Amino acid sequence: MIPIELILLVSSLLVFLSILASKLSYKIAVPSLLLFIAVGMLAGSEGIGGIYFNDPALAKSIGIIALIFIIFSGGIDTNWGEVRPVVLPGVLLSTLGVLLTAIITGLFAVYILKFTFLEGLLLGSIVSSTDAAAVFSILRSKRISLKPPLKPLLEFESGSNDPMAVFLTLTVLGMITANKVNFGMAITSFFWDMAIGAIIGYAMARVSIFVINRINLEYDGLYPVLTISLVMLTYSLASFVKSNGFIAVYLAGLIMSNQQFMNKRIIVRFHDGVAWLMQIAMFLTLGLLVFPSQLIPVCGVSVLIAFILMLVARPASVFLCLLPFGINLRKKTMVAWVGLRGAVPVVLATFPLLAGIPQAGMIFNVVFFVVLTSVLVQGASIPFVSKILKTKGPPVNIRNYPIEFQKTSAIDADLTDIIVPYSSSVAGKPIYKLGLGECCLIALISRNEKFIIPNGSTVIEPGDVLLVLSNKEDFKALQKKINETKGA
Repeated sequence: MIPIELILLVSSLLVFLSILASKLSYKIAVPSLLLFIAVGMLAGSEGIGGIYFNDPALAKSIGIIALIFIIFSGGIDTNWGEVRPVVLPGVLLSTLGVLLTAIITGLFAVYILKFTFLEGLLLGSIVSSTDAAAVFSILRSKRISLKPPLKPLLEFESGSNDPMAVFLTLTVLGMITANKVNFGMAITSFFWDMAIGAIIGYAMARVSIFVINRINLEYDGLYPVLTISLVMLTYSLASFVKSNGFIAVYLAGLIMSNQQFMNKRIIVRFHDGVAWLMQIAMFLTLGLLVFPSQLIPVCGVSVLIAFILMLVARPASVFLCLLPFGINLRKKTMVAWVGLRGAVPVVLATFPLLAGIPQAGMIFNVVFFVVLTSVLVQGASIPFVSKILKTKGPPVNIRNYPIEFQKTSAIDADLTDIIVPYSSSVAGKPIYKLGLGECCLIALISRNEKFIIPNGSTVIEPGDVLLVLSNKEDFKALQKKINETKGA
Protein backbone atom coordinates (compact mmCIF):
# COMPACT_ATOMS: atom_id res chain seq x y z
CA MET A 1 0.00 0.00 0.00
CA ILE A 2 1.31 3.43 -0.99
CA PRO A 3 1.90 5.70 2.05
CA ILE A 4 -0.50 8.63 2.25
CA GLU A 5 2.47 10.97 2.76
CA LEU A 6 3.88 9.95 -0.63
CA ILE A 7 0.49 10.46 -2.33
CA LEU A 8 0.22 13.93 -0.79
CA LEU A 9 3.78 14.80 -1.81
CA VAL A 10 3.30 13.75 -5.43
CA SER A 11 -0.15 15.35 -5.68
CA SER A 12 1.02 18.66 -4.25
CA LEU A 13 4.02 18.77 -6.59
CA LEU A 14 1.84 18.04 -9.64
CA VAL A 15 -0.67 20.74 -8.68
CA PHE A 16 2.15 23.21 -8.03
CA LEU A 17 3.73 22.47 -11.42
CA SER A 18 0.34 22.85 -13.10
CA ILE A 19 -0.15 26.29 -11.52
CA LEU A 20 3.28 27.35 -12.77
CA ALA A 21 2.31 26.00 -16.18
CA SER A 22 -0.86 28.12 -16.15
CA LYS A 23 1.34 31.19 -15.68
CA LEU A 24 3.30 30.15 -18.76
CA SER A 25 0.11 29.62 -20.77
CA TYR A 26 -0.72 33.34 -20.68
CA LYS A 27 2.68 34.22 -22.14
CA ILE A 28 2.72 31.68 -24.98
CA ALA A 29 -1.03 31.96 -25.77
CA VAL A 30 -1.72 28.26 -25.26
CA PRO A 31 -4.72 27.21 -23.13
CA SER A 32 -3.68 26.05 -19.68
CA LEU A 33 -5.54 22.76 -20.08
CA LEU A 34 -2.97 21.66 -22.65
CA LEU A 35 -0.15 22.30 -20.19
CA PHE A 36 -2.04 20.52 -17.40
CA ILE A 37 -2.33 17.45 -19.61
CA ALA A 38 1.35 17.76 -20.53
CA VAL A 39 2.30 17.76 -16.84
CA GLY A 40 0.20 14.63 -16.36
CA MET A 41 1.78 12.88 -19.35
CA LEU A 42 5.30 13.78 -18.18
CA ALA A 43 4.47 12.36 -14.76
CA GLY A 44 2.97 9.18 -16.28
CA SER A 45 4.44 5.74 -16.77
CA GLU A 46 6.03 6.71 -20.12
CA GLY A 47 7.25 10.08 -18.83
CA ILE A 48 9.96 11.15 -16.43
CA GLY A 49 7.70 10.62 -13.40
CA GLY A 50 7.09 6.93 -14.06
CA ILE A 51 3.67 6.93 -12.34
CA TYR A 52 1.62 4.02 -13.69
CA PHE A 53 -2.10 4.83 -13.91
CA ASN A 54 -4.57 2.77 -15.90
CA ASP A 55 -7.91 3.15 -14.16
CA PRO A 56 -10.58 4.56 -16.53
CA ALA A 57 -13.28 4.18 -13.85
CA LEU A 58 -11.43 6.42 -11.42
CA ALA A 59 -10.60 8.88 -14.23
CA LYS A 60 -14.29 9.00 -15.20
CA SER A 61 -15.38 9.62 -11.59
CA ILE A 62 -12.84 12.41 -11.13
CA GLY A 63 -13.89 13.89 -14.45
CA ILE A 64 -17.60 13.91 -13.59
CA ILE A 65 -17.03 15.51 -10.18
CA ALA A 66 -14.75 18.10 -11.77
CA LEU A 67 -17.24 18.91 -14.51
CA ILE A 68 -20.03 19.47 -11.97
CA PHE A 69 -18.12 22.31 -10.34
CA ILE A 70 -16.60 23.66 -13.57
CA ILE A 71 -20.03 23.92 -15.18
CA PHE A 72 -21.59 25.49 -12.06
CA SER A 73 -18.79 28.04 -11.87
CA GLY A 74 -19.34 28.88 -15.54
CA GLY A 75 -23.04 29.46 -14.86
CA ILE A 76 -22.73 31.59 -11.72
CA ASP A 77 -19.97 33.70 -13.32
CA THR A 78 -22.07 34.50 -16.41
CA ASN A 79 -23.49 37.98 -16.91
CA TRP A 80 -27.16 37.25 -17.65
CA GLY A 81 -27.73 40.76 -18.96
CA GLU A 82 -25.23 40.14 -21.75
CA VAL A 83 -26.40 36.59 -22.43
CA ARG A 84 -30.15 37.25 -22.59
CA PRO A 85 -30.21 38.69 -26.17
CA VAL A 86 -28.36 35.62 -27.53
CA VAL A 87 -30.22 32.88 -25.67
CA LEU A 88 -32.10 31.59 -28.72
CA PRO A 89 -29.10 31.26 -31.07
CA GLY A 90 -27.09 29.93 -28.12
CA VAL A 91 -29.67 27.22 -27.40
CA LEU A 92 -29.71 26.20 -31.08
CA LEU A 93 -25.91 25.96 -31.15
CA SER A 94 -25.79 23.95 -27.93
CA THR A 95 -28.46 21.46 -29.06
CA LEU A 96 -28.98 21.27 -32.82
CA GLY A 97 -25.44 22.47 -33.46
CA VAL A 98 -23.97 19.74 -31.28
CA LEU A 99 -26.14 17.11 -32.99
CA LEU A 100 -25.11 18.26 -36.48
CA THR A 101 -21.44 18.34 -35.49
CA ALA A 102 -21.72 14.79 -34.12
CA ILE A 103 -23.44 13.44 -37.24
CA ILE A 104 -21.07 15.07 -39.76
CA THR A 105 -17.94 14.07 -37.83
CA GLY A 106 -19.35 10.58 -37.33
CA LEU A 107 -19.97 10.06 -41.04
CA PHE A 108 -16.39 11.00 -41.87
CA ALA A 109 -15.15 8.71 -39.09
CA VAL A 110 -17.06 5.81 -40.65
CA TYR A 111 -15.26 6.38 -43.95
CA ILE A 112 -11.78 7.18 -42.58
CA LEU A 113 -11.57 4.77 -39.64
CA LYS A 114 -13.76 2.02 -41.12
CA PHE A 115 -16.07 2.25 -38.11
CA THR A 116 -19.68 1.12 -38.08
CA PHE A 117 -22.26 3.92 -38.26
CA LEU A 118 -22.92 3.81 -34.51
CA GLU A 119 -19.20 3.73 -33.67
CA GLY A 120 -18.63 6.74 -35.90
CA LEU A 121 -21.59 8.54 -34.36
CA LEU A 122 -20.19 7.74 -30.91
CA LEU A 123 -16.86 9.35 -31.80
CA GLY A 124 -18.68 12.36 -33.26
CA SER A 125 -20.83 12.71 -30.13
CA ILE A 126 -17.80 12.62 -27.85
CA VAL A 127 -16.04 15.49 -29.66
CA SER A 128 -19.17 17.55 -30.35
CA SER A 129 -18.97 20.06 -27.47
CA THR A 130 -16.72 23.11 -27.07
CA ASP A 131 -14.64 24.31 -24.12
CA ALA A 132 -15.24 27.81 -22.74
CA ALA A 133 -12.25 27.83 -20.38
CA ALA A 134 -9.82 27.16 -23.22
CA VAL A 135 -11.35 29.84 -25.45
CA PHE A 136 -11.32 32.67 -22.96
CA SER A 137 -7.95 31.90 -21.43
CA ILE A 138 -6.58 32.66 -24.90
CA LEU A 139 -8.60 35.88 -25.16
CA ARG A 140 -7.43 37.04 -21.73
CA SER A 141 -3.81 36.19 -22.43
CA LYS A 142 -3.80 38.46 -25.49
CA ARG A 143 -5.98 41.13 -23.81
CA ILE A 144 -8.48 41.09 -26.67
CA SER A 145 -12.22 40.99 -26.83
CA LEU A 146 -14.69 40.12 -29.56
CA LYS A 147 -17.35 42.34 -31.09
CA PRO A 148 -20.94 41.84 -29.91
CA PRO A 149 -22.65 39.43 -29.78
CA LEU A 150 -19.73 37.00 -30.14
CA LYS A 151 -18.41 36.88 -26.58
CA PRO A 152 -21.75 36.26 -24.77
CA LEU A 153 -22.86 33.88 -27.52
CA LEU A 154 -19.70 31.79 -27.22
CA GLU A 155 -19.87 31.89 -23.42
CA PHE A 156 -23.46 30.69 -23.36
CA GLU A 157 -22.91 28.00 -25.99
CA SER A 158 -19.77 26.68 -24.33
CA GLY A 159 -21.39 26.58 -20.92
CA SER A 160 -24.62 24.92 -22.06
CA ASN A 161 -23.59 22.46 -24.81
CA ASP A 162 -21.88 19.90 -22.58
CA PRO A 163 -25.17 18.28 -21.43
CA MET A 164 -26.15 17.63 -25.07
CA ALA A 165 -22.80 15.95 -25.76
CA VAL A 166 -23.16 13.81 -22.63
CA PHE A 167 -26.69 12.81 -23.66
CA LEU A 168 -25.66 11.88 -27.20
CA THR A 169 -22.66 9.88 -26.00
CA LEU A 170 -24.67 7.88 -23.47
CA THR A 171 -27.51 7.31 -25.94
CA VAL A 172 -25.28 6.04 -28.75
CA LEU A 173 -23.19 3.99 -26.33
CA GLY A 174 -26.40 2.39 -25.04
CA MET A 175 -27.42 1.52 -28.59
CA ILE A 176 -24.06 -0.13 -29.24
CA THR A 177 -24.04 -2.18 -26.04
CA ALA A 178 -27.72 -3.16 -26.41
CA ASN A 179 -27.13 -3.96 -30.09
CA LYS A 180 -30.35 -2.23 -31.17
CA VAL A 181 -31.37 1.19 -32.43
CA ASN A 182 -34.45 2.95 -31.02
CA PHE A 183 -34.51 6.57 -32.15
CA GLY A 184 -38.02 7.11 -30.75
CA MET A 185 -36.83 6.19 -27.27
CA ALA A 186 -33.76 8.41 -27.73
CA ILE A 187 -35.88 11.45 -28.62
CA THR A 188 -38.19 10.86 -25.66
CA SER A 189 -35.21 10.46 -23.38
CA PHE A 190 -33.71 13.70 -24.70
CA PHE A 191 -36.74 15.80 -23.85
CA TRP A 192 -37.05 14.13 -20.43
CA ASP A 193 -33.36 14.71 -19.72
CA MET A 194 -33.39 18.36 -20.67
CA ALA A 195 -36.83 19.34 -19.34
CA ILE A 196 -36.59 17.66 -15.94
CA GLY A 197 -32.94 18.70 -15.58
CA ALA A 198 -33.92 22.32 -16.28
CA ILE A 199 -36.82 22.17 -13.79
CA ILE A 200 -34.59 20.77 -11.06
CA GLY A 201 -31.89 23.35 -11.83
CA TYR A 202 -34.41 26.21 -11.58
CA ALA A 203 -35.96 24.86 -8.40
CA MET A 204 -32.59 24.27 -6.72
CA ALA A 205 -31.42 27.77 -7.65
CA ARG A 206 -34.42 29.22 -5.83
CA VAL A 207 -33.93 26.88 -2.88
CA SER A 208 -30.22 27.72 -2.73
CA ILE A 209 -30.83 31.48 -2.71
CA PHE A 210 -33.50 31.10 -0.01
CA VAL A 211 -31.27 28.92 2.17
CA ILE A 212 -28.20 31.16 1.79
CA ASN A 213 -30.17 34.29 2.70
CA ARG A 214 -32.07 32.74 5.61
CA ILE A 215 -29.65 30.35 7.28
CA ASN A 216 -27.67 33.18 8.97
CA LEU A 217 -24.41 31.30 9.57
CA GLU A 218 -22.04 32.54 12.25
CA TYR A 219 -18.96 32.23 10.02
CA ASP A 220 -18.71 33.67 6.49
CA GLY A 221 -16.33 30.88 5.54
CA LEU A 222 -19.16 28.36 5.81
CA TYR A 223 -21.20 29.93 2.98
CA PRO A 224 -18.96 28.57 0.19
CA VAL A 225 -19.05 25.16 1.90
CA LEU A 226 -22.84 25.39 1.94
CA THR A 227 -22.93 26.04 -1.80
CA ILE A 228 -20.71 22.99 -2.42
CA SER A 229 -23.34 20.82 -0.76
CA LEU A 230 -26.14 22.51 -2.72
CA VAL A 231 -24.34 22.05 -6.04
CA MET A 232 -23.77 18.36 -5.35
CA LEU A 233 -27.38 17.99 -4.22
CA THR A 234 -28.59 19.60 -7.46
CA TYR A 235 -26.62 17.18 -9.62
CA SER A 236 -27.58 14.17 -7.49
CA LEU A 237 -31.32 14.94 -7.54
CA ALA A 238 -31.30 15.32 -11.32
CA SER A 239 -29.33 12.10 -11.79
CA PHE A 240 -31.58 10.25 -9.33
CA VAL A 241 -34.64 10.88 -11.55
CA LYS A 242 -32.63 9.93 -14.66
CA SER A 243 -32.41 13.47 -16.04
CA ASN A 244 -29.39 15.56 -17.01
CA GLY A 245 -27.47 16.64 -13.93
CA PHE A 246 -25.12 18.91 -15.89
CA ILE A 247 -27.91 21.07 -17.33
CA ALA A 248 -29.42 21.27 -13.83
CA VAL A 249 -26.13 22.47 -12.34
CA TYR A 250 -25.48 24.98 -15.14
CA LEU A 251 -28.98 26.44 -15.00
CA ALA A 252 -28.82 26.69 -11.20
CA GLY A 253 -25.59 28.67 -11.48
CA LEU A 254 -26.98 30.86 -14.27
CA ILE A 255 -30.10 31.78 -12.29
CA MET A 256 -28.07 32.49 -9.16
CA SER A 257 -25.78 34.78 -11.17
CA ASN A 258 -28.71 37.13 -11.77
CA GLN A 259 -29.84 37.24 -8.12
CA GLN A 260 -28.50 38.86 -4.97
CA PHE A 261 -27.68 36.70 -1.96
CA MET A 262 -25.44 36.75 1.10
CA ASN A 263 -21.69 36.74 0.44
CA LYS A 264 -22.22 36.45 -3.30
CA ARG A 265 -18.81 37.88 -4.19
CA ILE A 266 -17.05 35.47 -1.83
CA ILE A 267 -19.02 32.50 -3.16
CA VAL A 268 -18.37 33.35 -6.81
CA ARG A 269 -14.64 33.78 -6.21
CA PHE A 270 -14.52 30.57 -4.18
CA HIS A 271 -16.14 28.56 -6.96
CA ASP A 272 -13.80 30.11 -9.50
CA GLY A 273 -10.91 28.73 -7.44
CA VAL A 274 -12.65 25.36 -7.07
CA ALA A 275 -13.18 25.24 -10.84
CA TRP A 276 -9.45 25.79 -11.43
CA LEU A 277 -8.56 23.09 -8.92
CA MET A 278 -11.00 20.71 -10.60
CA GLN A 279 -9.56 21.47 -14.03
CA ILE A 280 -6.06 20.76 -12.79
CA ALA A 281 -7.12 17.50 -11.08
CA MET A 282 -9.09 16.34 -14.12
CA PHE A 283 -6.44 17.09 -16.74
CA LEU A 284 -3.63 15.70 -14.63
CA THR A 285 -5.62 12.48 -14.26
CA LEU A 286 -6.36 12.30 -17.96
CA GLY A 287 -2.73 13.02 -18.78
CA LEU A 288 -1.67 10.16 -16.51
CA LEU A 289 -4.21 7.88 -18.22
CA VAL A 290 -2.70 8.45 -21.67
CA PHE A 291 0.12 6.30 -23.01
CA PRO A 292 1.96 8.47 -25.58
CA SER A 293 3.27 5.41 -27.45
CA GLN A 294 -0.33 4.47 -28.30
CA LEU A 295 -0.98 7.89 -29.84
CA ILE A 296 1.67 7.56 -32.54
CA PRO A 297 -0.14 4.90 -34.66
CA VAL A 298 -3.32 7.02 -34.79
CA CYS A 299 -1.55 10.35 -35.34
CA GLY A 300 -2.38 10.69 -39.05
CA VAL A 301 -6.07 9.77 -38.93
CA SER A 302 -6.57 11.77 -35.73
CA VAL A 303 -5.22 14.96 -37.29
CA LEU A 304 -7.47 14.34 -40.32
CA ILE A 305 -10.52 13.91 -38.09
CA ALA A 306 -9.54 17.05 -36.17
CA PHE A 307 -9.34 19.17 -39.32
CA ILE A 308 -12.65 17.77 -40.60
CA LEU A 309 -14.19 18.79 -37.27
CA MET A 310 -12.63 22.27 -37.43
CA LEU A 311 -13.14 23.01 -41.14
CA VAL A 312 -16.29 21.06 -42.07
CA ALA A 313 -18.45 19.82 -39.20
CA ARG A 314 -18.23 22.83 -36.86
CA PRO A 315 -18.64 25.50 -39.60
CA ALA A 316 -21.57 23.63 -41.20
CA SER A 317 -23.44 23.37 -37.88
CA VAL A 318 -22.74 27.01 -36.95
CA PHE A 319 -23.82 28.42 -40.32
CA LEU A 320 -27.04 26.39 -40.33
CA CYS A 321 -27.97 27.25 -36.74
CA LEU A 322 -27.23 30.98 -37.10
CA LEU A 323 -28.94 31.32 -40.49
CA PRO A 324 -32.15 32.91 -39.11
CA PHE A 325 -30.46 35.51 -36.90
CA GLY A 326 -28.91 37.98 -39.32
CA ILE A 327 -25.36 37.55 -38.03
CA ASN A 328 -22.89 38.49 -40.76
CA LEU A 329 -20.49 36.10 -42.47
CA ARG A 330 -17.39 37.28 -40.61
CA LYS A 331 -18.96 36.78 -37.19
CA LYS A 332 -20.36 33.36 -38.14
CA THR A 333 -16.90 32.33 -39.30
CA MET A 334 -15.42 33.51 -36.01
CA VAL A 335 -17.99 31.54 -34.01
CA ALA A 336 -17.15 28.49 -36.11
CA TRP A 337 -13.42 28.88 -35.50
CA VAL A 338 -13.70 29.53 -31.76
CA GLY A 339 -14.85 25.97 -31.14
CA LEU A 340 -12.04 24.48 -29.11
CA ARG A 341 -12.40 20.96 -27.78
CA GLY A 342 -11.30 20.42 -24.21
CA ALA A 343 -12.38 18.79 -20.97
CA VAL A 344 -15.66 17.09 -21.81
CA PRO A 345 -14.53 15.10 -24.89
CA VAL A 346 -11.61 13.51 -23.04
CA VAL A 347 -13.81 12.62 -20.06
CA LEU A 348 -16.51 11.19 -22.35
CA ALA A 349 -13.86 9.14 -24.12
CA THR A 350 -13.47 7.09 -20.92
CA PHE A 351 -17.10 5.92 -21.18
CA PRO A 352 -16.46 3.48 -24.08
CA LEU A 353 -13.41 2.14 -22.23
CA LEU A 354 -15.59 1.23 -19.26
CA ALA A 355 -18.31 -0.21 -21.51
CA GLY A 356 -15.70 -2.45 -23.12
CA ILE A 357 -16.76 -1.91 -26.74
CA PRO A 358 -14.29 -3.18 -29.42
CA GLN A 359 -13.11 0.25 -30.68
CA ALA A 360 -12.84 1.89 -27.24
CA GLY A 361 -9.04 2.19 -27.25
CA MET A 362 -8.98 3.66 -30.75
CA ILE A 363 -11.75 6.14 -29.89
CA PHE A 364 -9.97 7.32 -26.71
CA ASN A 365 -6.66 7.90 -28.48
CA VAL A 366 -8.29 9.64 -31.46
CA VAL A 367 -10.32 11.91 -29.16
CA PHE A 368 -7.24 12.79 -27.13
CA PHE A 369 -5.32 13.70 -30.28
CA VAL A 370 -8.28 15.69 -31.65
CA VAL A 371 -8.36 17.77 -28.45
CA LEU A 372 -4.62 18.44 -28.59
CA THR A 373 -4.81 19.44 -32.27
CA SER A 374 -7.81 21.69 -31.71
CA VAL A 375 -6.16 23.48 -28.79
CA LEU A 376 -2.85 23.95 -30.61
CA VAL A 377 -4.22 25.04 -33.99
CA GLN A 378 -7.39 26.92 -33.10
CA GLY A 379 -6.28 28.13 -29.69
CA ALA A 380 -3.03 29.67 -30.85
CA SER A 381 -4.64 31.32 -33.90
CA ILE A 382 -7.71 32.95 -32.30
CA PRO A 383 -6.08 36.42 -31.97
CA PHE A 384 -4.83 36.27 -35.57
CA VAL A 385 -8.14 35.03 -36.99
CA SER A 386 -10.15 37.65 -35.08
CA LYS A 387 -7.91 40.34 -36.59
CA ILE A 388 -8.22 38.95 -40.13
CA LEU A 389 -12.01 38.66 -39.85
CA LYS A 390 -12.23 42.14 -38.26
CA THR A 391 -14.20 40.77 -35.33
CA LYS A 392 -11.69 41.93 -32.74
CA GLY A 393 -13.18 44.40 -30.30
CA PRO A 394 -11.38 46.96 -28.12
CA PRO A 395 -9.41 45.57 -25.20
CA VAL A 396 -11.19 45.54 -21.87
CA ASN A 397 -9.14 47.21 -19.15
CA ILE A 398 -10.17 45.90 -15.75
CA ARG A 399 -9.24 48.19 -12.87
CA ASN A 400 -8.49 46.66 -9.50
CA TYR A 401 -9.58 48.86 -6.61
CA PRO A 402 -8.34 48.57 -3.01
CA ILE A 403 -11.94 48.45 -1.73
CA GLU A 404 -14.82 46.10 -2.44
CA PHE A 405 -18.58 46.33 -2.12
CA GLN A 406 -21.07 43.51 -1.89
CA LYS A 407 -24.57 44.40 -2.95
CA THR A 408 -27.37 42.92 -0.84
CA SER A 409 -31.12 43.35 -0.59
CA ALA A 410 -30.56 45.54 2.48
CA ILE A 411 -29.08 48.43 0.46
CA ASP A 412 -30.36 50.03 -2.73
CA ALA A 413 -26.96 50.99 -4.11
CA ASP A 414 -24.10 49.71 -6.19
CA LEU A 415 -20.41 50.55 -6.63
CA THR A 416 -19.69 51.79 -10.16
CA ASP A 417 -16.78 53.60 -11.79
CA ILE A 418 -17.07 56.48 -14.23
CA ILE A 419 -14.40 58.38 -16.19
CA VAL A 420 -14.37 62.18 -16.20
CA PRO A 421 -13.94 63.37 -19.84
CA TYR A 422 -11.33 66.06 -20.50
CA SER A 423 -14.09 68.38 -21.75
CA SER A 424 -16.38 67.71 -18.77
CA SER A 425 -18.04 70.70 -17.11
CA VAL A 426 -17.25 69.28 -13.65
CA ALA A 427 -13.48 69.25 -14.25
CA GLY A 428 -11.81 71.75 -11.95
CA LYS A 429 -14.70 71.83 -9.49
CA PRO A 430 -14.59 70.57 -5.89
CA ILE A 431 -16.91 67.70 -5.01
CA TYR A 432 -19.16 69.80 -2.75
CA LYS A 433 -20.19 71.90 -5.78
CA LEU A 434 -21.39 68.89 -7.79
CA GLY A 435 -24.73 68.72 -6.03
CA LEU A 436 -24.64 65.00 -5.40
CA GLY A 437 -27.88 63.24 -4.48
CA GLU A 438 -28.57 62.06 -0.96
CA CYS A 439 -27.81 58.46 -1.96
CA CYS A 440 -24.63 59.22 -3.94
CA LEU A 441 -21.07 59.08 -2.59
CA ILE A 442 -17.74 59.36 -4.42
CA ALA A 443 -15.84 56.75 -2.42
CA LEU A 444 -12.50 56.76 -4.27
CA ILE A 445 -10.70 58.55 -7.10
CA SER A 446 -8.15 56.87 -9.37
CA ARG A 447 -5.70 59.46 -10.72
CA ASN A 448 -2.36 58.87 -12.45
CA GLU A 449 -2.17 55.24 -11.25
CA LYS A 450 -2.75 56.38 -7.65
CA PHE A 451 -5.83 56.29 -5.44
CA ILE A 452 -7.20 59.29 -3.57
CA ILE A 453 -9.69 59.18 -0.70
CA PRO A 454 -11.80 62.28 -1.45
CA ASN A 455 -13.58 64.78 0.74
CA GLY A 456 -15.89 67.65 -0.11
CA SER A 457 -13.04 70.01 -1.07
CA THR A 458 -11.27 67.52 -3.38
CA VAL A 459 -11.10 68.99 -6.90
CA ILE A 460 -12.16 66.76 -9.79
CA GLU A 461 -9.59 66.66 -12.59
CA PRO A 462 -9.98 65.60 -16.24
CA GLY A 463 -9.27 61.91 -16.73
CA ASP A 464 -10.14 60.99 -13.13
CA VAL A 465 -11.89 57.67 -12.59
CA LEU A 466 -14.52 58.10 -9.89
CA LEU A 467 -15.64 55.08 -7.88
CA VAL A 468 -19.22 55.98 -6.94
CA LEU A 469 -21.50 54.32 -4.38
CA SER A 470 -25.02 55.26 -5.41
CA ASN A 471 -28.51 54.15 -6.31
CA LYS A 472 -29.49 54.11 -9.98
CA GLU A 473 -31.32 57.45 -10.04
CA ASP A 474 -28.58 59.49 -8.35
CA PHE A 475 -25.88 57.79 -10.39
CA LYS A 476 -27.66 58.68 -13.64
CA ALA A 477 -27.89 62.31 -12.46
CA LEU A 478 -24.17 62.41 -11.67
CA GLN A 479 -23.35 60.71 -14.96
CA LYS A 480 -25.35 63.35 -16.84
CA LYS A 481 -23.45 66.16 -15.11
CA ILE A 482 -20.07 64.58 -15.80
CA ASN A 483 -20.87 64.10 -19.50
CA GLU A 484 -21.91 67.74 -19.95
CA THR A 485 -19.22 69.71 -21.78
CA LYS A 486 -17.89 73.08 -20.68
CA GLY A 487 -19.86 76.00 -22.04
CA ALA A 488 -22.83 73.82 -23.00
